[in-house]
Parts: sequence; structure tokens; C-alpha cells
Amino acid sequence: MEKNSSLWKSLVTEHPLCAAWKQEAEGAIHHLASILFVVGFMGGSGFFGLLYVFSLLGLGFLCSAVWAWVDVCAADMFSWNFVLFVICFMKFVHIAYQVHSITFAREFHVLYSSLFKPLGIPLPVFRTIALSSEVVTLEKEHCYAMQGKTSIDRLSVLVSGRIRVTVDGEFLHYISPFQFLDSPEWDSLRPTEEGTFQVTLTADTDCRYVSWRRKKLYLLFAQHRYISRLFSVLIGSDIADKLYALNDRVYTGKKHHYDIRLPNYYQMSSPDLSRSPLTDQFRNSRQHCNK
Repeated sequence: MEKNSSLWKSLVTEHPLCAAWKQEAEGAIHHLASILFVVGFMGGSGFFGLLYVFSLLGLGFLCSAVWAWVDVCAADMFSWNFVLFVICFMKFVHIAYQVHSITFAREFHVLYSSLFKPLGIPLPVFRTIALSSEVVTLEKEHCYAMQGKTSIDRLSVLVSGRIRVTVDGEFLHYISPFQFLDSPEWDSLRPTEEGTFQVTLTADTDCRYVSWRRKKLYLLFAQHRYISRLFSVLIGSDIADKLYALNDRVYTGKKHHYDIRLPNYYQMSSPDLSRSPLTDQFRNSRQHCNK
């Protein structure tokens, strides 16, 4: 107990305080280091944010090392600041190398800038997504998928051109750049199920698209939950856009929209096809309401 009290007494009451403050200020290098530290800790996240932080912190530690060597003449202070400068410099070089090594084909740059970057997706995450895909060319009037024949074994995003979607020869809608080619088909199947396209997708112009194989993409989802949630949001939004595009084409006699959530939507939009009793009942009720 006496040892503890004597230790406390020596630390608090007998510790030599500053008898007199230095009259002159430290040199400009010391103040420059402090400014670099303050500005450096204001950096953001991501690759470029880390480059910003480590570059300014490295310069700050370098200035502190010079100050300790020239003004203070303290070897320990110089050593610590110089070691921290070397660590920041190595981190900066490593991050800069990672940024430089992330190179893509032109289609990937366009896809990232138009679809993924506005959502705040970091470049390393997109790099992981891109490494599992391939860029494919589809010539005009060639089919991406044929109704009832092509199996659903991939997911693709159109980068350039335009795709025409038809069913039984009837035009449904166009697919524009940065829309999924087969989002409804993808969403209709579970990972263990198999199926075929219920529509025909034909290139209206020369097209380029980015495609992921189904098994490889599900493996990517299993490894990265963030990417799985990202694609879930993108596919859901794409399906909604396609439904609205279909709804814009279907009117009643008085220019009222059909509700695309009702059953047998396609049979109502195609008068030449046979209709179910539920469809006829719906048509009769709508006609009765319009009178």
C-alpha cells in the first residue's frame, strides 16, 4: 500500500512541471506537419480516399522526422516518424498499384459508369463481378434466345444496340442498353430448377452485351452476399421497368390501361388467341363499366 502511495505521489505531486514555457515557436516544418495531419484525416473511403489519406499522412510524418532531426535533435522521435513515413509510403504504393491493375474492356467501363457507379458500387467489387463475365457480340437479326427452345442458363446486360422481344410472333417491347436481357426468366427459376425462354429475343441492330453463366453467378452470390443483394435489386428494378413498358402498350377502347397484375394479361392483349373464361369475364366487366 505504501509503495502505491509513493508511486502516486511521485507521479502527481513531485513530477516536475513546466517551470517556463519556450518563448520561441517551433519551426515551420513542425506546423506544416500538423496541417498535413489535420487535412489527411479528412479523407474519404474507397481507393482514392485511401490514396488521399496515406499521401498526406506520409508527408506529415516525413515533415515530423525532418523537424526531429534538424530542430529537436531527438533520435527516438526521428526514428518513429521516419518508420511511420515508410509505412504510409508503402501503403500508398500498394493501393496505387491496385488501382492501376484494375483495367477492363471498353464495355465494362461503360457498364460501370452507367449502371454500377451511380449506385456507389466500389471499383474492386465491380472488378469481382466483371471477372466472372464475358463480353459477347450479337449481329443484327440473330437471336439471343428462341421461345420454347433456348434454356435459361445465363444472365446478360445489354451494353449497346437494341433487342426486340416477341412471343408467338407478336411484338412485346424493346430492350435498351443497360437493361437485362433475361431478368424475368432468371427471376422465375430457383437455383436448382431449369427452364426455357417463353419469348424470343432478336437483335434489332448489332449488339454487344455482358453475360454471366448461371452456375458461376450463383457461386459468386454464395461467396459475396453483398453482390447477391446488389443483383437482386438490379433485377427487380429491371423487371418493373419491363412491366411498365408492357402496360404502356395496352389500352381499352377509351384509352384506359389494363392492369398488368391481373391474370391472362397476354391473352387480353392478343385478340387472336384463345381466352379463358376468367379473361372473358374481365373483358365483359370492363365493357359494362365503360358504358
